Amino acid sequence: MSFHYLNRELHVEEVPITNIMVKFGSPCYIYSQAILHRQWCAFKQLLQSSQQICYAVKANSNLAILARLAKWGAGFDIVSGGELARVMQAGGDVRKTVFSGVGKINEEIKIALQANIGCFNVESESELFRIEAIAKNLHKMAIIALRINPNIDAKTHPYITTGLKETKFGMSGNDALPLYRHAATSPHLKIQGISCHLGSQLTTLDPFLQAIEQLLDLAEQLKKENIELKTINLGGGLGVSYQQKKVPTPQEYCQQILVALKKRNARLQLIIEPGRIITAQAGILVTKVEYLKTNSDKNFVIADAGMNDLIRPALYHAEQNILPIIQRCDLPEKNYDVVGPICESSDFLGKNRQLAIQAGDYLAIMDSGAYGFSMSSNYNSRPRVAEVIVDKNQSFLIRSRETLEQLWQNEKIVHS
Repeated sequence: MSFHYLNRELHVEEVPITNIMVKFGSPCYIYSQAILHRQWCAFKQLLQSSQQICYAVKANSNLAILARLAKWGAGFDIVSGGELARVMQAGGDVRKTVFSGVGKINEEIKIALQANIGCFNVESESELFRIEAIAKNLHKMAIIALRINPNIDAKTHPYITTGLKETKFGMSGNDALPLYRHAATSPHLKIQGISCHLGSQLTTLDPFLQAIEQLLDLAEQLKKENIELKTINLGGGLGVSYQQKKVPTPQEYCQQILVALKKRNARLQLIIEPGRIITAQAGILVTKVEYLKTNSDKNFVIADAGMNDLIRPALYHAEQNILPIIQRCDLPEKNYDVVGPICESSDFLGKNRQLAIQAGDYLAIMDSGAYGFSMSSNYNSRPRVAEVIVDKNQSFLIRSRETLEQLWQNEKIVHS
């Protein structure tokens, strides 16, 4: 394991985490390159070169992470013009990039067309017509796939469910049919395929398999009308075992999807968009214990990281393992709520954790490499934390800690 104890001290690969904290300070996100590469290879080794793995940039968009994935051959799934700019800055292949999201604005579509993006995952009728009009003005051909909402309950948190008909994402198969017919006759639209995305943190494979059947049924119907699809994009969403809950492995995921496609004799190129499963386990958030506090019978660890640094526990009631950097034999374990300094009662990193610690110690919030830093904010005017990546026995700063001055660098005092 890349995160392991040696002489009672938590290491990332060959580097003691206390060394990183001395060098770069707290709080700090730390990533293991070995785990990142392992998770990437778990997919790459199971899929043919013709099948495309588009890393979901929203999970973790640090340029150093994107550059490594680009070097290893990844495509990218983006949901904004900013993410497209990051992919390009990191050396990613724009032709292997798909642009998802329900609210693409004119300027984002224009820039993506000028960059010759691989495909737009189109989410509505109005978006399709907008892309067509902008492509016409630019004398471009927009490559498109329509995102189908299969109305499948993925049994995940309601905030990260995207495949039910009451959500804002995608369109029904019936609504997609006339749009495919229109696109087939348009000189500025080129149909590539069909796509869907069921949500995030899925812990069973049944929803994926149900979605495949719906998409292939629609593809067969289109084929009867001489509209040939080339790709089937199943999105991302494969879950991570945050608390030792049994979840499908990338191997099980890929194997069952490929079997389902083979059963239907589908000759479509597979595209998947893993995000969380690539980066979550590769990263931790390290935070310093500032105070230990007791209110009546309740014990609190007050740490220097808060919900602005890691919002998943507050937003999704996510539970992630919390480990001490130094395993202490000289202190008794107590039950603690690990909380931050933010002026919100929802500001917690974990509740009811058995820990033997004292003020000044460090804690690691495990599996924080996805939707950790990428969802962080400056709430309470707190600078965003540093990011570090470790490769064997070396650590590299991949994002400097923000300064106080950077908090207001775009603001202006105007006297009326």
